[in-house]
Amino acid sequence: MAEKTKKKVDPEIMKVWVKFKKSPNEEMRNMLVEKYLPVVKYNAERIYAKLPDEVELDDLISAGIFGLIDAISAFDLSRGVKFETYCAPRIRGAILDELRSMDWVPRLVRSRAHQLENATKSLEAEHGRLATDEEIANRMGMSNDEYIKLKRDATAVGLVSLSRKWFETDSQKDICEIDVLEDKRGEDPLKETQRRDLKDILTKGLSRAEKLILVLYYYEEMTMKEIGATLDLSESRVSQMHSSILARLKAQMNHQKNELKV
Repeated sequence: MAEKTKKKVDPEIMKVWVKFKKSPNEEMRNMLVEKYLPVVKYNAERIYAKLPDEVELDDLISAGIFGLIDAISAFDLSRGVKFETYCAPRIRGAILDELRSMDWVPRLVRSRAHQLENATKSLEAEHGRLATDEEIANRMGMSNDEYIKLKRDATAVGLVSLSRKWFETDSQKDICEIDVLEDKRGEDPLKETQRRDLKDILTKGLSRAEKLILVLYYYEEMTMKEIGATLDLSESRVSQMHSSILARLKAQMNHQKNELKV
């Protein structure tokens, strides 16, 4: 099956990129921001869909634009990577940083979340089993739709500003959330080394496009369609390549497993 014709890079936007990298200025930067603003909106909307109604989409977009500007300044044209691929993680990171810096969960949401927790514990104590959503909704006098919204909003209570004061001390410096927050992202050095070695083994012998497919699909959680748009391939072609890669990796792992048995 023939692949679809690859998209050519827009010559006009490439001229802007070259001029900007040669002599950075606000006019050229703003042109690039306007060009890639849809990428910001797309990522902001995806994050916004998982958040309570109290969060404003415009706030997420504004934060994403700062991430886009940083990406434009740091982007290296010689790397041969599409800018859309390069800037997406920076945009998402800027949006998530903004969420962490905002104490946007209102008192009402915190109060209702506390009521939800109490109702759940009370029902479980009475029945000696996990309470159903219907039972909890009835106990709280809510309709099903109201309960679903409350349950979704309650998950936001755990998101707090890391600079928020945790408690005061006798010294001049107060203790903040970031001072007592457990770093669950910290990696065990041994596990991290094993993970890196495994990644090297799995990607050994793969082409640049094949490596990108694995990274974008499993690490960036992009869809086959999104990956196709990034690599200028059809969605069906990306799916074929993905299946082929997995088959080869499975055969490679089985071969190494058999060698270890010898």
